[in-house]
Amino acid sequence: MPERILIVEDEEHIARGVKLNLEAEGYRVEVVDDGREAIAHIRRAEPDLVILDVNLPGVDGFTVCETVRGEGRRVPILFLTVRDSEDDRVRGLELGGDDYLAKPFSIRELLQRVKAILRREEWYRQDPATGSVLQFGPNRVDFSAYRAWTPQGEIALTQKECMLLKLLAENEGRVVDRNTILDQVWGYDRYPSTRTIDNLILRLRKTFEADPKRPRHIHSLYGAGYKFTREETEG
Repeated sequence: MPERILIVEDEEHIARGVKLNLEAEGYRVEVVDDGREAIAHIRRAEPDLVILDVNLPGVDGFTVCETVRGEGRRVPILFLTVRDSEDDRVRGLELGGDDYLAKPFSIRELLQRVKAILRREEWYRQDPATGSVLQFGPNRVDFSAYRAWTPQGEIALTQKECMLLKLLAENEGRVVDRNTILDQVWGYDRYPSTRTIDNLILRLRKTFEADPKRPRHIHSLYGAGYKFTREETEG
């Protein structure tokens, strides 16, 4: 069955052009033109991907993303917007967006981004090398449920936290560099700030490390990347 894509765009000519190109690639596509309708459609239809403008009437795209993620919905979100500052990109990704493409844009690049996002979703749904549940130290993570159990209790994880931890666990004992993380977790190998990865690593350490300043599972190797170990090793 073809993947179902929702376009949220209030500029009719852009929405029409994107829809025609996606349909030519075999996707099933629907279009809405405001934020409130987008939230209602996502709740009702549960699409496989959302292409989301930021500057929308009523409720903006950032609020749509925040609302959807706050409800625990994991649908991939690709921001497509004229708002191209570094702060906007960081905000969109940290709210739970999966990718961010600025207008004006190339249809070819948009289609590549869509394929990359859907490919990452397929990778994530597959069992990691460790199985669907990862156990390390006193911690247990269920990748399918986006939940973790730690000495502090049960915790909900974000999609990006799970994706990053899954990637590190599948490469246990090996260094994973930043470009690989960006490519596998966000879908491209360039990003104008290291803030997003650093913040994600910090959140994982606060969740799973007894002393986040002296991590024993999620290690930084200066200038190289990050490494995961199940057994406690200082570094």
